[in-house]
Amino acid sequence: MRLTKRHIQQYRARTYHTLASRRLNSLQDAIEFVEKRGFLTLWPIKGIELPSLWAAAAGSRPVASEHDDPGHITWGWKDQMLDQRQWYYAKLLRGKATFVSLATLPNFYALSPREAELDDYREAYRAGTLSNEAVRIADALLNHGALDSIQLRRRAGLSNAQSKYRFDRGLTELQKGLWILPIGVAQAGAWRYAFIYELLDRWYPELPLKAGRIQRDQARATLISKYFEAVGVAAFGDLNKVFGWEKLLILNTLQEFVEANALIEIEPDRWASPQLVSQA
Repeated sequence: MRLTKRHIQQYRARTYHTLASRRLNSLQDAIEFVEKRGFLTLWPIKGIELPSLWAAAAGSRPVASEHDDPGHITWGWKDQMLDQRQWYYAKLLRGKATFVSLATLPNFYALSPREAELDDYREAYRAGTLSNEAVRIADALLNHGALDSIQLRRRAGLSNAQSKYRFDRGLTELQKGLWILPIGVAQAGAWRYAFIYELLDRWYPELPLKAGRIQRDQARATLISKYFEAVGVAAFGDLNKVFGWEKLLILNTLQEFVEANALIEIEPDRWASPQLVSQA
């Protein structure tokens, strides 16, 4: 049978839970979905192939701008779970809102720039891969404990209007590097809604030890395997967009999958580049 785009759409409708019969209807459904997929985004990301909590609850339609849209129950699930330690949530993949199961999280940590020290962000700063604003934010959390974003801006010396962009950029840098995460919501600021942030290793103190048992190539293989379980078919460029790893590392891992017959390579009609298809 020739593989067509329709086949892929049907496969993803099942794994993304966009079929009406598979939609998420409760918080427990959402928890089980994250655990099954390993990682996914809160909302669809343009140009990135990944399942999302929004689509699994609302179907394959654009994210609604109306706050009372039923699909936005996903926002409530996210907020409700921030302090429950049942999944990881932060701006991780592509600097966008990402959910990761606790079973999968050590693999991301093993591939991160972390050195399993609370203040190892300073090494990243000295290496030129982390901004000064990010260090100031992390220092504030290290010295004062969990803080809502209003207090955090003040403690980091970034509370003036001109610093807002740099503050937001620093928050995203630290989340992408697995240094911090939001752990709750405070009724603070003009909107009476502000994330509370904490250092990741203080929130999940067992995580560095778990990640330390995982080799980097093993972690990469695990995440790629979870990705193919979700999307079914992907090209090298798809993985590069999602994970942002070095090209050779991705290609070497994919070749190992092909040699083990876990993935097969095809060139579907009218598609621009060879695709790898999961044998699962």
